Formats: sequence, C-alpha cells, structure tokens
Amino acid sequence: MNEALARSNPRISPYALSLSSAERAALKAQRPRCLWLTGLSGAGKSTLANALEVYLNRRAAHTFVLDGDNVRAGLCRDLGMSADCRRENIRRMAEVARLMVDAGLIVIVAAISPFRADRDAARKLFCEGDFIEVYVNTSFAVCAQRDPKGLYLAARQGLIKDFTGIDSPYEAPLRAECEIDTQALDMAQACEQLAGFLLKK
Repeated sequence: MNEALARSNPRISPYALSLSSAERAALKAQRPRCLWLTGLSGAGKSTLANALEVYLNRRAAHTFVLDGDNVRAGLCRDLGMSADCRRENIRRMAEVARLMVDAGLIVIVAAISPFRADRDAARKLFCEGDFIEVYVNTSFAVCAQRDPKGLYLAARQGLIKDFTGIDSPYEAPLRAECEIDTQALDMAQACEQLAGFLLKK
C-alpha cells in the first residue's frame, strides 16, 4: 500500500509512529476489529449496527459505528451513486475503519457495499482476522416491502437511478464470516447472535 502511495505522489512518505496498534488496543483491553455489515437497503444493517454498539458499550467495549448514510452526509457528500462513486465511497469508509481499528476500536460498518470486489479490497486493508464480513441476509421482496425510506417506491417510479436491487446489482458475499437472517430473527435476537459470534472470536 505504501509503495502505491509513493508511486502516486513521491512527496508523500508515511511517518512511522512509535505507538503500535497493539499498545493502543491493550490500553482498552480489547481486540480491535472491523465488523462490515453488508446487505440490501432495508435489510436492517443500521438498526443492527446500532443495537450491537449499545450491547458492546454496556459491556465496557470501545466502539464506533460508521453508517453509510451518516458518512455520505459528510465525508462522502461529494459522491453520487454511480458504480465509480460507490466504489470510492466504500474505499473511503474502509480507510476510516482501518484508522479506527489502528486506534484500538471495534468498528461496526453498516453499508450496502453492493460490489464484492469493493468489499474484498476493504478486507485487504486489515490484518488477518481483523475484518469480519457480516451478511445481513434479507430478501429483496421483504426489503422492498419494508421500504423504510421510500427508496424502493421512488426507484420503481424512476425517481432514483442506479438503485441497488432494481437497476444496479447486489453481489452477495461468497464467504462471509457471519450471516444474519433478519427475516427469521427479530432485532434483539439478531443482535444477540452477532454479539455471540464476536465474543467467540
């Protein structure tokens, strides 16, 4: 990664910090991780991420949620919804998540992140075992029925272009470490399942 950076701008030379990621994590008495929640709009990613953070916070864990809409409201507000813009959106989220993991936090990312290659690229930023892909598996039919933001209706009416599941694809994970079925579980059960998986890890 540093070599690619040097090629793109030879004036940039990453500074070697004295404090290691392990030392930052030791201060918090936890193993930092990135839990990457992916799934269709309306699958329940943000709700699950929020519930999991509350669950972990009450157990003295140091956490942060990077929610797709929240990041797009600030860091990525200059990006549209084309495939290239979505790729850049995920790249930025992954880089921020990596910095937070380096700081010793358990980071919970909630983002549709529809393209498998982009999620794989995000994974490569992390040390082995520090990136956990969580597939929030909810069918298109159920997500479209829930439609909490009215996005499916707007997309079907042609008011939104490049909407995942309608005129832009969603590529489901092939090897997610964890899969949560929000059709079979209520949110409390889903949170317990995900938290249990993380604690076992």
